[in-house]
Amino acid sequence: MHLTSASLWLAILHISHCGLVSAERLPLRPRDYSLRDYYALHLTPDVSPAAIAQQLGLHHEGLIGELDDHHLFSAPRGNVDIVSTHLERDRRRRKRSLYSGAAGKEHISDSILFAQKQKLKQLVKRIPPGKREGLPTVDSQSWDENDQVQITVDIKDVVKTLGIKDPIFAEQWHLFNSREGGHDVNVTGLWMEGITGMNATVAIVDDGLDMYSEDLKDNYFAIGSYDFNDHIPEPKPRLSDDRHGTRCAGEIAAVKNNVCGVGVAWDAKVAGIRILSKQISDVDEAVAMNYAYQDNQIYSCSWGPRDDGEAMEAPGILIQRALVKGVQNGRQGKGSIFVFASGNGAALDDDCNFDGYTNSIYSITTGAIDRTGKHPYYAESCSAQMIVTYSSGSQDAIHTTDVGPHACTSTHGGTSAAAPLAAGIFALVLSVRPDLSWRDLQYLALDTAVPVNKGDADWQKTSIGKLFNHKYGYGKLDAWAIVQAAKKFKSVKPQAWYKSPVLAVNHPIPQGQKGLQTQIQITADDIKNANIARLEHVTITMNARHGKRGEMSVDLISPTGVISHIATQRKYDKSSEGYDNWTFMSVKHWGEDGVGTWTVTIMDGIENEVSGTLVNWRITLWGEAIDAEKAELLPLPGSGEDDDSETIIPTSTTEVKTTNLPTTTSSDTTRVTENPTDHATRPVNSKPDDPPTKTVPEVPISPTSSVSEEEESEAETHKSSFLPSFLPTFGVSAKTQVWIYGSLVVIAVFIGVVASYLFIQRRKQRTGKDGLDYEFEVLNDEDELEGPRPREGGRGAATGGRRKARDLYDAFGASDDEEELFSDSDEKGYDNADYEEEEAHGIDEGRRVGDREKLLGRGDR
Repeated sequence: MHLTSASLWLAILHISHCGLVSAERLPLRPRDYSLRDYYALHLTPDVSPAAIAQQLGLHHEGLIGELDDHHLFSAPRGNVDIVSTHLERDRRRRKRSLYSGAAGKEHISDSILFAQKQKLKQLVKRIPPGKREGLPTVDSQSWDENDQVQITVDIKDVVKTLGIKDPIFAEQWHLFNSREGGHDVNVTGLWMEGITGMNATVAIVDDGLDMYSEDLKDNYFAIGSYDFNDHIPEPKPRLSDDRHGTRCAGEIAAVKNNVCGVGVAWDAKVAGIRILSKQISDVDEAVAMNYAYQDNQIYSCSWGPRDDGEAMEAPGILIQRALVKGVQNGRQGKGSIFVFASGNGAALDDDCNFDGYTNSIYSITTGAIDRTGKHPYYAESCSAQMIVTYSSGSQDAIHTTDVGPHACTSTHGGTSAAAPLAAGIFALVLSVRPDLSWRDLQYLALDTAVPVNKGDADWQKTSIGKLFNHKYGYGKLDAWAIVQAAKKFKSVKPQAWYKSPVLAVNHPIPQGQKGLQTQIQITADDIKNANIARLEHVTITMNARHGKRGEMSVDLISPTGVISHIATQRKYDKSSEGYDNWTFMSVKHWGEDGVGTWTVTIMDGIENEVSGTLVNWRITLWGEAIDAEKAELLPLPGSGEDDDSETIIPTSTTEVKTTNLPTTTSSDTTRVTENPTDHATRPVNSKPDDPPTKTVPEVPISPTSSVSEEEESEAETHKSSFLPSFLPTFGVSAKTQVWIYGSLVVIAVFIGVVASYLFIQRRKQRTGKDGLDYEFEVLNDEDELEGPRPREGGRGAATGGRRKARDLYDAFGASDDEEELFSDSDEKGYDNADYEEEEAHGIDEGRRVGDREKLLGRGDR
């Protein structure tokens, strides 16, 4: 049964709290990956998990969190993926049924919509960004004195009025900055109104939370807490470096007492969800992101993929579904609030649009500024970042609670510290307006954000008159402004979306200062039929090939001329994987109507022998519905229903001079401002390889747009090739083409010689052995009916019949992956009955063809 005392205690705990979490939604039993394999299956609602378990020989572990009809199964550990093997065999039997004309038989694959064998991954804390050659050493940004605001209230007045006795409150400059006027979250006025976070709850998804700290224990929310690393109810820090989550919790809800300092929402509750301290699976993470989501309102997440300027990772399909489930069903349908730290890889040219968590439309992605309002060297920029708030830099950091009964710290920093500060401010908002939706919070955040460092060249006015900067988003979060706006905010209508067809390009990306430009025209009818009143998020899903991915950069230009740098060059990203169905996101086009020409410009800024090709792309416009009654819920990602349009259409391309594309994501800094060595970066989400996603098929298309004389001349030079038009040029010079095709010819000649020699030798062997000369061995009736003979010398004795059946099956067009099922291996889980059934089928098919010599023309292997 695998039932532990911890699991039993958890069940009792939840029952004792009036069933706030139903019994069927309890966390899954602890898993032992050293002894068992685990499988996540999405089943059709009409099928019994017990029946599936019986058919597949698995043990049913239970539901996967809040994901309806998603179940976890297990089996003794082995090298075989049992579920994939059964599904593959079922697929083949289905194909054989079609060949034989049989119909109406139910197949197990009809009941399984999604299957994934679980792999362990480590969500680890990051170390500070490595010092690599060429990093900036001096900060050239300066604070705009015109933005400075004089303090009108003395800190002594705040302490006296509110009765604050916490010993380090005077050091908590992010709450009340008595040295750099105006550089704090502007919260003290709300406290004086009595707005302190009462009835709001924030879940800290991290490495634990010290619920016995005198600064946190009164605000600890046990029902919303769980340890997914050790599978016990209390997410208490247990490792020496399990401090990150406690420090984040202190920023939010440290109690007003005589210990350390106070949280920005000192009467809010904090739950701990521990996932970062040991290896977990996608199942664990998916359950964690929805854990107690009727009571946990906000999820503060200060972690993600590696911030090394190389990684390009997104959450797995189960986690994507959990995020969608959260915004659709969390908080009684108003939606969970997900806050993610933007990342700390800016000094390594990293960009938060290469992180599938921070560029999610469901995240309020939060970056960092320091105590003087400057952009720290570590804080990443991207078009998906919505806001910034305070963290480490300029010789200081965040002062907050630490692990221990009375422990404090003065070294908490990185964007890890910015995200929970934003989450705490959102707790203040929900304490006043608990009815607001997840999208209402996003509207409020951008509506009330305060631009900083207005002299920075990247600020651009959007179509609705807001200022946006890829370093700062819409600006810094102001607690007073967002809460006052929330008091009278009218909730927006439900979400609507428009997905364009896939635009087939298949055109080389020019190098240097030229960019490849491709466009799509979206009409007023498109927008109206999609039920969109105004835009919110815009996403671009792109496929591009390149030998060094980091040399590419991409701009998105809206019909109003607003430019989003959705991908920037990363000098350390030398991956040859390109953009594989990757989705970029921008919040910079918020409020536009979406009608007109949307332009994507992709650039390869490095002139060298490594080239790239833009394969295809599509745009998705997300926004507020015109008619709430016609709004629908977004289907779960990867369900097949989420792809509204898989239509592929050709599109024209133009090579253009580009002067607006950035060549780096680094801030315009030349001095690295001081950053504490402790938690200078978010914890890393190190992921295993996810199952390959479905990619859009390529459709060749020739460019039709006109080009300049210079571009035409270059095109003619490219065309001056010795090759026939139907052969690819690989986007390289004629000299290189000669080398490539010359090598191929030599290889082909060599293979032909070897093949001829082997063919002659085999014919000689047969003639000498049997006195006959033919390609197929004659199959007598006994062979055809009996299938494999009894095994006398082990496994090899039964292979002759299988080989004959395999050759005959190949004659009917079996693909390479189908051929694997006829290999001489039992490791795919086949028994003798399976082999006999398949061989008999192969022989029957061969008989229907008639003339064996016309089947395949291949001899015994």
